Amino acid sequence: MASYIIRRLLLVIPTLIGMTLVIFLVMALSPGGISAALISREGNMKPDERKATEKYLNKRYGLDKPLPVQYLRWLNKVSPLGFRTVTDEDPRAQGDHPAVNAGDVDSWWPIFKKPDLGDSIIRRRPVWDLLMEALPITLLLNVVSIPIVYICAIITGIQAASRRGGSFDITTGTLFLALWSIPVTLPAVLGIGFLTSAQYPHLKWFPTNGLHDLLSADMSFLPTFGSGGFHRGFLLDAIWHMVLPVICMSYGGFAMLSKLARGSVLENVAADYARTARAKGLSSRDVLYRHVFHNSLLPLITVAAHIIPGLLVGSVIVETIFGISGMGRLFIEAVQQKDFELVLTEAVISGLLGLGSYLAADILYAVADPRVKYDN
Repeated sequence: MASYIIRRLLLVIPTLIGMTLVIFLVMALSPGGISAALISREGNMKPDERKATEKYLNKRYGLDKPLPVQYLRWLNKVSPLGFRTVTDEDPRAQGDHPAVNAGDVDSWWPIFKKPDLGDSIIRRRPVWDLLMEALPITLLLNVVSIPIVYICAIITGIQAASRRGGSFDITTGTLFLALWSIPVTLPAVLGIGFLTSAQYPHLKWFPTNGLHDLLSADMSFLPTFGSGGFHRGFLLDAIWHMVLPVICMSYGGFAMLSKLARGSVLENVAADYARTARAKGLSSRDVLYRHVFHNSLLPLITVAAHIIPGLLVGSVIVETIFGISGMGRLFIEAVQQKDFELVLTEAVISGLLGLGSYLAADILYAVADPRVKYDN
């Protein structure tokens, strides 16, 4: 097992390099290049002004260099092991120096250094600050929705399998098939239109957008009763704002996983080891929960390995509709604006999360099923 984990970890570096290289080339070779978004933000300009602005921006962000040099510069910045480079504050990089520019290698001896994620060329803010603002929001939504998805899916899947062909199995199967077929945009828009709209004051149960009220900073953390009546507090206000987004993020997942859990349980119920356990006198409940359920986890682990990498960008539709500034919305805006520093950083994070989840799934296979071995 240890040698397998080491081999998988060593493959992370070339995988991330290949992934980010492809993404960088797609953005750089697209019509207009990376500098097109920068120039379009400057408004209407005369041809001479546009040309001078383009030259300035290309030099400032290193976009006048060959594509391999641009990519290697970015790779050197984000890598903990790399070469020391000339910074913008260095006197040698000021003005039109004939030999040294910002970003050029200052010493050809590799050193260990603090990774620098760079600055967003569109927002002109450090990428790290943007991520620290958006990442907790997306993680909060997914930390709430994923347990709901798996708890509902496992409970309903086991119950449907244990009552195969019954009314519960048929009803939930039909309902979950319908839920899985509904795109997330439909319930999100309908929820905003009917459950948050001022046109239906008797159904104005939830807020329209965001995760907090505008005055949430002045609220106490827990609900309180005061002279003005009931005050929901910061915690209850956050829960109230998350109800509709979490529902929209959860219903499709547990509908699919419930059918998957049902099929896996039914497959293992008919296995030889289950029949042997029943022949030894174990009750149906013990066979189901102590033997069958344990071996039915493998498909759910497989699906989890594919769900986790989508945490950062999978909620982009929900975040956009409900006006939530999370990682998904940040990623889509960065792609549209060709903000390559931000896009590549999010690609690295998504890649690390994906590769880590696949490795965790392989380890969980061995934990859930003793027949799985990685010794060879």
